[in-house]
Amino acid sequence: MALIKTPAEIKTMKRAAKAAQSVFVSALPLIRVGATEREISLRMEELALELDGVSGLAFPPIVASGPNGAEPHAEVTDRILESGDLVTVDFGVMIDGYTSDMTRTFLLGPVTQEQRKIYDSVKRAQCAGLAAARAGIACAELDAVCRDIIEKDGYGEYFIHTTGHGIGTEVHEDPRLGNNSDACLETGMVVTIEPGIYIEGLGGVRIEDTIVITESGSEVITPLIPKNRIPITKLLRLI
Repeated sequence: MALIKTPAEIKTMKRAAKAAQSVFVSALPLIRVGATEREISLRMEELALELDGVSGLAFPPIVASGPNGAEPHAEVTDRILESGDLVTVDFGVMIDGYTSDMTRTFLLGPVTQEQRKIYDSVKRAQCAGLAAARAGIACAELDAVCRDIIEKDGYGEYFIHTTGHGIGTEVHEDPRLGNNSDACLETGMVVTIEPGIYIEGLGGVRIEDTIVITESGSEVITPLIPKNRIPITKLLRLI
């Protein structure tokens, strides 16, 4: 588990990220009122294993709808997706021993004021984290960039995990992007940026991208799915 990835390793991880994005796009029509979390998860796994080079999943897919989304690592259930749900989908595949990881939260049906506020807070925090990521920044400082935004919006107590983590042959590696980390990012590291808000009874929002730390900043290798605060029916027309 090397903290600094070689160009060949990064190339493989980009392939894994591209494959996961392909599955996301193919699965979008499944994320609809009336579908179950388990149906979506199983179909995403099937779609992944149909792709050349994919040897398996990086982790069991997370499809967390409605109140289930309040658990960051929710297990898939038979819950039926309903109008007004927030639906968090966290997915990754494995290619040649290297993993990918990305998360998007979708909105089904009418958006409430509270959902809008939560989603916008996470989106702004995640975009700020992506912009700040660079070689030399302390992992604790990067965590603070995201966490400060969510705290100022009044949701600090609901951001209950670190901002991100390293990724490679395992989906969770060092460095940890948390407030108790003493590590700094270095060129060649591959990490996730994934702030979130999780409210019991309401649900959760998490947006996650995987990035490569470069000499000039960072490169997002999971850019495909738009991060728009809009219903899934409209999102489908954007892709």
